[in-house]
Amino acid sequence: MLQGLLSHYRGICEPKKYDPTFKGPIYNRGCTDIVCCILFIICILGYVAVGILAWSQGDPRKVIYPTDSRGQFCGQAGTPLETKPLLFYFNIMKCASPMVLLEFQCPTTQMCVEKCPDKFMTLLKAYTNKEDFKYYKNFCKEGLEGLTVTQILSSGLCPAMLTPSKPFTRRCFPALGQKKGGEITVGNNSKFDDGEGNIRDAKDLVAGVKNATVVIEARQVAMKIFEDYTQSWYWILIGLVIAMLISLLFIVLLRFLAGIMVWVMIVMVILVIGYGIFHCSMEYVSLKSEAGSNVTLKDLGFQTDFSVYLHIRQTWLAFIIILAIVEVVIILLLIFLRNRILIAIALIKEASRAIGYVMSALFYPLFTFALLSIVIAYWAVTAVFLSTSNQPIYKVFNETACDHSRKICEPAVSPAFPLAECPDSKCLFAFYGGETVYHKYLIGLQFYNVFLFFWCANFVTALGQMTLAGAFASYYWALVKPDDMPAFPIFSSLGRSLRYHTGSLAFGSLILSIIQIIRVLLEYIDHKLQGTQNKCTKFLLCCLKCCFWCLEKFIKFINRNAYIMVAIYGKNFCTSAKDAFFLLMRNMIRVAVLDKVTDFLLFLGKLLIVGLVGIFAFFFFSGRVKAFENTAPNLHYYWVPILTVVVGSYLIAHGFFSVYAMCVDTLFLCFCEDLERNDGSLARPYYMSASLHDILSENKAVEETEEPTQSSPHQPDDQHVQLKQ
Repeated sequence: MLQGLLSHYRGICEPKKYDPTFKGPIYNRGCTDIVCCILFIICILGYVAVGILAWSQGDPRKVIYPTDSRGQFCGQAGTPLETKPLLFYFNIMKCASPMVLLEFQCPTTQMCVEKCPDKFMTLLKAYTNKEDFKYYKNFCKEGLEGLTVTQILSSGLCPAMLTPSKPFTRRCFPALGQKKGGEITVGNNSKFDDGEGNIRDAKDLVAGVKNATVVIEARQVAMKIFEDYTQSWYWILIGLVIAMLISLLFIVLLRFLAGIMVWVMIVMVILVIGYGIFHCSMEYVSLKSEAGSNVTLKDLGFQTDFSVYLHIRQTWLAFIIILAIVEVVIILLLIFLRNRILIAIALIKEASRAIGYVMSALFYPLFTFALLSIVIAYWAVTAVFLSTSNQPIYKVFNETACDHSRKICEPAVSPAFPLAECPDSKCLFAFYGGETVYHKYLIGLQFYNVFLFFWCANFVTALGQMTLAGAFASYYWALVKPDDMPAFPIFSSLGRSLRYHTGSLAFGSLILSIIQIIRVLLEYIDHKLQGTQNKCTKFLLCCLKCCFWCLEKFIKFINRNAYIMVAIYGKNFCTSAKDAFFLLMRNMIRVAVLDKVTDFLLFLGKLLIVGLVGIFAFFFFSGRVKAFENTAPNLHYYWVPILTVVVGSYLIAHGFFSVYAMCVDTLFLCFCEDLERNDGSLARPYYMSASLHDILSENKAVEETEEPTQSSPHQPDDQHVQLKQ
């Protein structure tokens, strides 16, 4: 058994043997991971079926328009309620019931109106005045002709009173105010007639308004964010276009001025972060004399309006500390990695030469962006239609004890309301739901939608990685460049990837998607257990989340290198992942010295682009620059477009810089393969260029100065190395 393990270990550690027939990416290859390819196609067809089912059942109007007691949409175009966009509560004080927080519905009639009432009025007094009653009818149901006040109230056709109200998130809420002494008023009056002969304090309206506000708070924030997007979407697009142009400019300049641009990026990142520290310090000092600026973040609590935090000194102090830590870490890394940075810059120069032969690779991220946009759009639309595909559910609402309370009813079928045994009962719209087979499995369809979103998005990313890897590998293994390269390396590699390796791409992306969906479930469980979990449960969840985060990073690393090996040799995913992993293990020091330091430099480039665009977006949308005061849109939360531009800029920069990162990774693996297959002799010369061999020599010198080691027997001294030109 021990002998078997030793032989297996030797098989792993032994370098690749010389193969005179190997000339780079193999063109005569077969399909790989066919079972996973078939499974992926079946799941995609199922995903299309789920989308069609959701589109036939869903109704996005449910999240756009308020809904009255009959389940009709207020303000919907093309309906009788098109001119009535606001929702009016017959008796807002009934919203003070604790059941509101449980069932998310006020036990009072709600109807769509053209505008909110702007005066005090009771039905009893309005009934005696023709003009007043005509105004009052705007807030009543139909069928008032010939009825007395008592009959109207008992039938629930009109509210007993009207109070001055203002529209808020398309709903009419009492226009509450407060006098200097703290007394609550409504319409400048501290008391009002409730229409039943009682004089009540205005503060009685507060509880109802508060509960109704709690019910719609999340929706209110979402609607404000949606409105901000409608006001600023074109400016957001301009910001993203600027980020794309800057990214493209950096990539093109890296192609011709790699060494200079890397140092420019390093200096600019330090300067941008330094300016951030300076700006935050100025804001911190300027708030010193402002009243209320010394409130702590803990005392302030969570606020939906994030601009409130910018008036607190502690917020800017936190920004200063975070930016200072980032600045110090970057400077220390640059100092300790100075020698290796020089080697990494040389490797980036070599990658620039490779991209010079495959210039179409610079524009490939646009194709990836287009595919990802389709995936994201399909997922988002399907999610909206699935979440709005429930049916309106009506329930019996009442104030007194009743056997029928909270039971499901149907206004068009159920007996007339109020019921004889429940004189104050009403059949009102409660929520959206359903009891059909489709509605029972709706949560499963939502889960399937999320899982396929992850799988398709990872598949698109994997396709881009394998396509670029195949193109750059054809550059490395070309004996005479560019004569021995395909005429269109990107298209040739893309064709091979889709024709032969769809299954391998689906296999790798499936593994990654399973881990990502587990992480989502862990976050969901953690959110549901907030406030009820003990310390042991909290510790266990933290450990699980940390472990799966590390596992996701590891799988991404393995997948990336496995796709490179698939692009070169055309083997299945598992074999390629094993070969890539052991090849990297045999060159572990070079991975740390060359590959990871290069990734760090490219990350600084992304950070610089995000910082530049983010600073511009902050000054523009916040209106802090006078030149932009009249140009910037009026927003509820100006952090919404800023955050969108920053995140979008990072994704765009990541997409463009991923071309360089993939080029470096591919050249590095080919470089390691070249070292193992060949020895630099006349019979077995290296495929690497003279400049890449110089990088190897410098890297070897750095390793020997830091940790003297003996050269491997298959790697001869530099003076005996022969390079293929």
